[in-house]
Amino acid sequence: MAPDLLTAENLQSGYGRIPILFGISLSIAEGEFIGILGHNGMGKSTLLRTLMGHIVPTGGSIHLAGRDVTRASPAARSRAGIGYVPQGRQIFPALSVMDNLRVGAAHQSPKQAKAIIDQVIEDLPRLKPILSRAGGVLSGGEQQILALARCLCAHPKLILLDEPTEGIQPSIIEEMKDTLKALARSRNLSILLVEQNLEFISDLATRVLVIKRGQLSGEIDPAKLHDADLAGEFLPA
Repeated sequence: MAPDLLTAENLQSGYGRIPILFGISLSIAEGEFIGILGHNGMGKSTLLRTLMGHIVPTGGSIHLAGRDVTRASPAARSRAGIGYVPQGRQIFPALSVMDNLRVGAAHQSPKQAKAIIDQVIEDLPRLKPILSRAGGVLSGGEQQILALARCLCAHPKLILLDEPTEGIQPSIIEEMKDTLKALARSRNLSILLVEQNLEFISDLATRVLVIKRGQLSGEIDPAKLHDADLAGEFLPA
């Protein structure tokens, strides 16, 4: 059994005085692909933002490969191996695709950055013909692939993915599914996926956890998400 890459114990966080997470504990093994399901407003994105360091927890702890990163900055977590693809993509619209990738690899040496970017472009060939285009003129699907590519340029061990299929066309969704499967296998990536597309999450995740009112309430066999009655419980409210 693969060792744990990330563990969160009794994690609590929120926005100002408004608590959102109420004691979440989870572990992600090396190479594991975990899905998170839950209705809107249950704390899914807050969990990812807390793990990335954009929200400072009010309680609990986060360890990455045995190292306590509970109070580490997002930049420090990125250097330690956590990558984040936020909901809404948040690419740099005025920068070219290539410059977006360079930003992703900014903490690498120039030689390392070039090698990493070259490999990312090879792994995501859709980017090759659009490297000089501004991020803001890309389609939603192309922007999502760019957001994933930029994340990969930081050479992460764990990727936090927040609603990657939102607002993109079905053909890109299928391409992204195949890409994530290949990347997880070739790079031994751990991935924590928040997603409302049940087919997407069931085809990728090895485990699916359910979050309700800021707490993990159970675990579901990904294969069972194809059951229409069960799936209805997790569609957006």
